[in-house]
Amino acid sequence: MRRTFGARIVLSLLLALPAVGAGTGSAAAEPVPSPGPGVAAGAAVYALDARLEGSLGDRGAGSYLDRRTGELVVAVTDASAASEVRAAGARARIVARSTADLEDAMGVLETRAKIPGTSWGIDPSANRVVVEADQSLDAAELRRLRTVTAGLGDAVRVERVPGVFTQEVTGGDAIHGGGYRCSAAFNVVGNNTRYLLTAGHCTNAAATWSAGGVQIGVREGTSFPTNDYGIVRYTGSEVPPGTVNLYNGGYQDITSAADAIVGQSLQKSGSTTKLTGGTVTAVNVTVNYSDGPVYNMVRTTACSAGGDSGGAHFSGSTALGIHSGSSGCSGTNGSAIHQPVKEALSVYGVQVY
Repeated sequence: MRRTFGARIVLSLLLALPAVGAGTGSAAAEPVPSPGPGVAAGAAVYALDARLEGSLGDRGAGSYLDRRTGELVVAVTDASAASEVRAAGARARIVARSTADLEDAMGVLETRAKIPGTSWGIDPSANRVVVEADQSLDAAELRRLRTVTAGLGDAVRVERVPGVFTQEVTGGDAIHGGGYRCSAAFNVVGNNTRYLLTAGHCTNAAATWSAGGVQIGVREGTSFPTNDYGIVRYTGSEVPPGTVNLYNGGYQDITSAADAIVGQSLQKSGSTTKLTGGTVTAVNVTVNYSDGPVYNMVRTTACSAGGDSGGAHFSGSTALGIHSGSSGCSGTNGSAIHQPVKEALSVYGVQVY
């Protein structure tokens, strides 16, 4: 739930200096950006999606939200699985390739085309692996990528994207450590101890973290590459609020966590680009950064930039992910990648509040 206190540290992206006056956020001074063109997902949808994913096993091929109706659509490989999906209250779609088939295709990419500047993930609405190649690939690398993907047939689609895939950490302000600026994602609690979650490539950089020159916490765990999450233990006595900064004078209370679903809308809050909106476009994403790959990420169309690393991806009161990086942003169309927050919560034995 939302918490307030006299010396308040507002944490969910831009950590402000401790300030007198509690409050829970004033009335909006500016319009809040739209979450994006996707559809909203509620607690019942997240629960149904997780339940079906567990029960279908190899007969499943992922799920997504129909952008026109808002229905949960579950891709399956046989009629029996389709009947199970419909009985549970979702819409079934029979497809040619299972999640295991698509993961096999990604295994080939992992073995033969793990080139810095590439990314791939599953789009269940297309029943394909979508590969993105940024502008850092030279002609020989692009030929290699296209040769490998050609051998995988129509199970894979290749797209060029502007910019270069980078983790978006920079020097400066907000939360900082080791000379770098990042953003905080979510405040969490475990065994009556308060922590903040941020990106692992941020916590790799420093053991001590500050906001506005004031030390706020120390690193308790970090994981990057492979994953991209880290945890910082608060060293003060205050209870930081479980909110995300909307950068319009208001804050969003965070009360639960879930895995993002393709087609859903979401928002990203970060200390550089502030609040931006987008849509989830792929899951189980591999991103080959220049200093190592990360796996099982989520691709979105939200805008982001340097300093947003570690920020919050969320939908309403539901935490979805920790911002990792992107290949940049063109106008209002971005490529923000997030680390699913539920994995970090499980690893560190903490929960949002």
